[in-house]
Formats: sequence, structure tokens, C-alpha cells
Amino acid sequence: MAVHSAGILLVRGHGASREVLIGHMGGPFWARKDEGAWSIPKGEYDPEAEHAWEAARREFEEELGLAVPEGPTTELGVFRVTSSKQLTVFRVAADLDVTAAVFGEFELEWPPRSGRVQRFPEMDRVLWSSIVLARTRLVTGQRRLLDLI
Repeated sequence: MAVHSAGILLVRGHGASREVLIGHMGGPFWARKDEGAWSIPKGEYDPEAEHAWEAARREFEEELGLAVPEGPTTELGVFRVTSSKQLTVFRVAADLDVTAAVFGEFELEWPPRSGRVQRFPEMDRVLWSSIVLARTRLVTGQRRLLDLI
């Protein structure tokens, strides 16, 4: 059964000056990685209980602690990002001051098999990135989104 996820690709600027908002994934696995360790704000949802747009907004707010800014919104589509995960992405054209971001957290047994559960931020930093840098920073399954903005 497919896992459903929804996210927001926030875009500001025009032409060559366009930038996208991306976040570095938190937790010990991603701590020392940069290339392929960034993502758009996104998260899982149940399509029978919640609409993808509402899930994308909720996840954005949970991960960044910031409201989704008002701006023109377009559904970019549904993308298979792994063999079992589908990601519905919405493009929002708007600016956002990310200096006040307060990152949501998740629990993970760490170190593995230690029995010790620790809390880690879902994202540990967020920034506006040029399209060129975002192509190397984003996880592989999300890079093609940059062709649609």
C-alpha cells in the first residue's frame, strides 16, 4: 500500500533570481550530510481523512512553526518519490522570513538498539536556496520539482 505525503514548494523571485525554501533534515542520520539531505516541508497524511492541501499546510506549520504565507498556489502533481511513497506537491509563490522558525520534533531510538529514545528536530535549519544549489541539496526524489516552477 502506498504511503501518501504532501508538501509545499515555496518559491520567491522571478527568472534567474528565483529561490526555493528548503530545510535540512534533522536527526543523527543527516547531521553530517549536505548534498541530498534537504527537503521541502512535507509529511504523511491519510487521503481518506484529509485533503492533500490541508495536510501540506499542516505539515509546513508543524515542521517550521510558521504559517504558510499567502500567495498564488498551484498543485504541481503527485510524484512517486520512493517505491512506496507518493508526494503531492503544491507550489506557493510568496516570501517568508524564516528567522523565526521553530522546528517540530520527532522521537527516535538513538543509538540504535540502545533502548534510549531521544527527540530530534524534523528540520534543523531552513533557508532560501538558488535553483542551482537546490538541485544538489534536495533529496533525489524531489529534484525534478525544480523543473516545474
